[in-house]
Formats: sequence, C-alpha cells, structure tokens
Amino acid sequence: MKVILREDVENLGRGGEVVEVKPGYGRNFLLPRGLAVLANPKNVRELDHQKSVASAKAAKMKASAEAVARRLAESPVTLKRKVGEQDKLYGSVTALDVAEALAARGLVIDRRSIDLKDPIKTVGDFEVPVKLHHEVVGKAKVKVEAEA
Repeated sequence: MKVILREDVENLGRGGEVVEVKPGYGRNFLLPRGLAVLANPKNVRELDHQKSVASAKAAKMKASAEAVARRLAESPVTLKRKVGEQDKLYGSVTALDVAEALAARGLVIDRRSIDLKDPIKTVGDFEVPVKLHHEVVGKAKVKVEAEA
C-alpha cells in the first residue's frame, strides 16, 4: 500500500515522501491518526503542488534573510559600557544587548538567533554571527566602547 506521509514518522520517512507500507499498518495506524493519506493520483498532484509552493516560499525566505544579512554587515552597532582596569567591562555584553541595539537600528532580530558563544567582557570590535536562515548566517559588527 502506497501512502504519502503528512508528518515525519520515525523509522518510516519524512513528511511529504511517498512510501510503501503494509496494508494493516497504513489502514490501522497511519490513516486514522492523520499521519498519511493514500497515494492516489489526486493526492500525488496535490503533493507536487504543495512542494512547489513550499520551495517558492523557502526561496523567498532565503532571499529576505540574505537582504537582512547585507543590512547587518552595513550597519555596525556601538555599545557603551562602564570599564574597569585593563579595559574589562563591569558586567558583560550579551545577545540580548546586541538584539536591543540592532532593534534600535531598525533590524528586529530574535536574541536566540544571535550566536554569541560567550558574553563579551572586554572593549573592542567584534563580529557576532547571526543565524537568519538555516543556510544564511549574517555577521553583526559590534563595537564596545568605554563610557566617559
């Protein structure tokens, strides 16, 4: 029995794949739970249409992520913090601080997508990677200066 998976099913396949299963498994488990639909010509056409729509949407999302990555590279962010001895900061600069500074520049980015391994604890220029899309990683330029 051929079915089209609507969701990922462990040890069987990923959503959108056409797989061959035993009739009892498909009829008694996959179909009643809505995990799959029969692979008749109508459903296969619909799947192809959904895949083309999804690929167009993914291309659009990737293009917008690349545009945001270019804007990130063009607009450096300057943060002023209190500094102690040897240019060490009182406290640190975290992903949340970088996200707030970028939001002030008009780039609204979720703090969880800012890939700051460790908080910044010294004065200087830093390049912070920002995950915008699973294929696009932008670089935010962050400059930490001493507060006067």
